[in-house]
Amino acid sequence: MIETKLPFDQQYVRTFSEGHGEPSWLLHLRLQALAKAEELPLPKPDKTRIDKWNFTPFPHHVVQSAPLSSLEELPEAVKALINLEDEAKNLYVQRDNTPVYLSLAEDLKEKGVIFTDIFTAVREYSELVEKYFMKDGVRIDEHRLTALHAALMNGGVFVYVPKNVEVETPLQAVYMQENKEAVLFNHVIVVAEENSKVSYVENYLSIHGEANAVANIIVEVFANDNAQVFFAAVDHLAKGTTVYVNRRGVTGRHSRIEWALGSMNDGDTVSENITRLIGDGSYGDTKTVVVGRGEQTQNFTTSVVHYGKHTEGYILKHGVVKDSATSIFNGIGKIEHGASKSNAEQESRVLMLSEKARGDANPILLIDEDDVTAGHAASVGRVDPTQLYYLMSRGIPKKEAERLIIHGFLAPVVNEIPLEGVKKQLIEIIERKVK
Repeated sequence: MIETKLPFDQQYVRTFSEGHGEPSWLLHLRLQALAKAEELPLPKPDKTRIDKWNFTPFPHHVVQSAPLSSLEELPEAVKALINLEDEAKNLYVQRDNTPVYLSLAEDLKEKGVIFTDIFTAVREYSELVEKYFMKDGVRIDEHRLTALHAALMNGGVFVYVPKNVEVETPLQAVYMQENKEAVLFNHVIVVAEENSKVSYVENYLSIHGEANAVANIIVEVFANDNAQVFFAAVDHLAKGTTVYVNRRGVTGRHSRIEWALGSMNDGDTVSENITRLIGDGSYGDTKTVVVGRGEQTQNFTTSVVHYGKHTEGYILKHGVVKDSATSIFNGIGKIEHGASKSNAEQESRVLMLSEKARGDANPILLIDEDDVTAGHAASVGRVDPTQLYYLMSRGIPKKEAERLIIHGFLAPVVNEIPLEGVKKQLIEIIERKVK
C-alpha cells in the first residue's frame, strides 16, 4: 500500500517559511496549498496509472550542503557541463537544496537582469515574484502534486529580463542530487518583458546511480509582447527518484517560447509541458527527446493551446525505449474558438529496441475554429530494416549502424541545445542508456 499521508504539517511549513524570511503572501499561499493537498486528487495522465507511485513518503524535506569555495570542488560530471571561462559567469548551482554558487555578468546586472535563487528573489523582489508565482502559469489547485509543490517548495531560481534587453549568453542552472534521499521541490520562473530575449538552460543530475527520493519540479515561463525565450533542459535523475515535472509557458503578442527538453531520468516519470499562446501572432515550439530503460514507466503530455489569432504551435517528440520500459507520448494541439488563421502541428515517434519495451504515441487535435490549419503524425516501431541494411551494405557493423540510426532519430532535439557542454552531456547519456 502506498503512503498518501502528507509528510509535514502546517506548523512545519510555517516554521520553514519564516526561517527563510519569506513574505506573508508566500506563507499564506504555502499554508493554503498544504490544506488543498490533503483533499485534491492526483493528476490522471492518459494511459498511465500513477496512484501507486511514491510522491509523498520521504524522510527529509531539506538536505543542507556546504557552499563551494571554488567550482573546482564540483564533481567531474557537473564540471563537464560548464564552460568555466564563459558560461560560469551566468551560472547557478544548487547542491541538493542549498544554493552553492551564483554568478551573473556585471553588464547584465547593470541592465536590470535578475538571476538568483528563488528564496533570495521572494525576499528582495517580493512584488515581482508574487505577480508571476503560480497564478497564470501553474495553479496550486490543479491537483495534489501542484498543491504539494507550492506548500513544500525548497529550491529553484528566478529569472527576470527587463524591457528591450537581450541576454546574448545563455543563463545556466545546475541542480545536483548528491544525497540519495534529497527531495527536489524546485520552482523556476523565467520572465521576459516586452522586446526582450533570453536563453535559459537547466540540468538535473544525480551524482549516484540510485536514490530513494522524490522530484516535484515546476517551471513557469512568461514571454511578454515581442519577447523571445529559449528554454532547454536535460533531466537525468537516478533510478529510485519518482519524478513529476510540469513546465508551462504563456505568450504575449508576437512573442516566442521554444523548448528543447531531454528526459533521461531512470525513475518513473510523469511530465507535463503546456504552452498557452495567448497573444495574437505568438509562437510556441516544443521539442522533446526521451530514452527509457529498465522497468521504468514514463508519461509525457505535451500541449500547445491557441487563444490568439495567427498563432503557430509545433510539437516534436522522439523517444527510444529498451528493456521492459514503457513510454507514453500524449500530444495535444488545441485551437480555441476565435483563434483564426492559427496553425497546430505535431509529430510523435517512438523507437523500441527490445521485445518487452512498450511505446505509445497519441496525437490529439482539438479544433474549435474553422479558419485554421492543423496536422499530426505518429509512429511506434522498431529500427527501420531498410536503413539498417543500407548502412551495413556500406561496411558498417550492425551495432554501429543501429547506434547511428538512433542518434539520427534523436538529433532534431539534441542539436537544439545551445551550450556545448550540455549538448555533449546529453549525447553521452544517450550513448550509455541505449548501449
